[in-house]
Amino acid sequence: MTVRPAEVNLADPELYTDGDPYAAWRALRAHAPVSWQQVSGTLGFWSVTRYADVERVLEDHASFTSERGTLLSLLGRGDPAAGRQMAVTDPPRHNRMRAPLHRALRLRSAEAHAEEIRAGIRELLPDAPPGEAREFDFAAACAQLPLVVLGPLLGLPARDRPRLVRLAMMCAAEDDPEHQLPGGSEATLERGHRELFAYFADVVRQRRRGAHEDRAGRPCEGAGRPREGPGDLVDVLLSMEVDGARLTPGEVLSNCYSLLLGASVTLAHVPPAAVLELSRTGRYAEWAARPDLLDSGVEEALRRASPARHFMRHARRPVVLAGVPVAEGDPVVAWLGSANHDETVFPRPDVFDPGRRRNRHLAFGAGPHYCAGASIARVTLRLFFAELFARYAEIEVTGAPVRARSTFLSGITHLPVRVRPRQKEVAR
Repeated sequence: MTVRPAEVNLADPELYTDGDPYAAWRALRAHAPVSWQQVSGTLGFWSVTRYADVERVLEDHASFTSERGTLLSLLGRGDPAAGRQMAVTDPPRHNRMRAPLHRALRLRSAEAHAEEIRAGIRELLPDAPPGEAREFDFAAACAQLPLVVLGPLLGLPARDRPRLVRLAMMCAAEDDPEHQLPGGSEATLERGHRELFAYFADVVRQRRRGAHEDRAGRPCEGAGRPREGPGDLVDVLLSMEVDGARLTPGEVLSNCYSLLLGASVTLAHVPPAAVLELSRTGRYAEWAARPDLLDSGVEEALRRASPARHFMRHARRPVVLAGVPVAEGDPVVAWLGSANHDETVFPRPDVFDPGRRRNRHLAFGAGPHYCAGASIARVTLRLFFAELFARYAEIEVTGAPVRARSTFLSGITHLPVRVRPRQKEVAR
């Protein structure tokens, strides 16, 4: 199919459910790698689609600021959390805000909770009857994966998982009909952000007070529980000092919020994208039989899925990008999904190859805002695919995937599959 760059509308969420964004990106990379996209009479943005230019926009914080909003949903409105939330703060303040989270993650790594995470993954993947096949919604099962990881790391009770998954999707896919409120996209975003911050504000407040009960007077099963030993990430953040001062409660909950949203985008949506490709190409058994390709396969799954489609910046000053002059203040949208399919960087980019080498994808971003939880995501995905391969000898997609209606989230919300167990699983 031939796509004319002038006909491409990357701001239309229906492109990602009913259209072909890969064909659109391919046409733009070839003919208009930096192009102006008009959204309305007064709003528009520069689309950046080639790998080198996307990487430059994300890395060059001196030329491109994050403090006027990082997602298309905030185009023309700005971000009220600018300068206070890590994702919308530029260096050097960003570095000071990010350092505590990095230090906390080093102290409380996913590896330390590997057995607990494995157990949670096993609960997500149903057993197949001995000698028979089992059908289930693979994407719906994976929706709980972020909380399987963050539950132990943040000390959050298991009963809160469904609510937190729903709120994270309201923030990441506000246009999706399954998660959108009757008031529309803006109302969905506002409610999701407000309730997530309120949730973590309660967590932080209870930890600071050492509460034994929640606000309703019930015994806490996580958020207010007194702890023995070194505690979890919330405890570490509350006790940490930066420049000689403790983090404020707002800084602690902002770090928790960023972790949850990052994990919800990445962890829930990479496995369904990979399984869809493996089923389509018949390469599931091939990858499952090669444990030496687990690490490279996870990187390929991240590249292929590119679950965060874009990040937005604004030009701090006049900039020339791929020969195109960009004016001071102009919005610039870097399309990670396009960069990760750039033919000049990734040979045969549309082929899912678990053995792909030199896979320097941008699924976690680049530069100062490179995903703080990338190491947690990688460990979790390795654990997930290892368990998937150990449990199922075959997995087949049996129906059309349902894709999230979102310009930001490249996700599959429903994926019907049929699985057959391995003999050792039958015996167990």
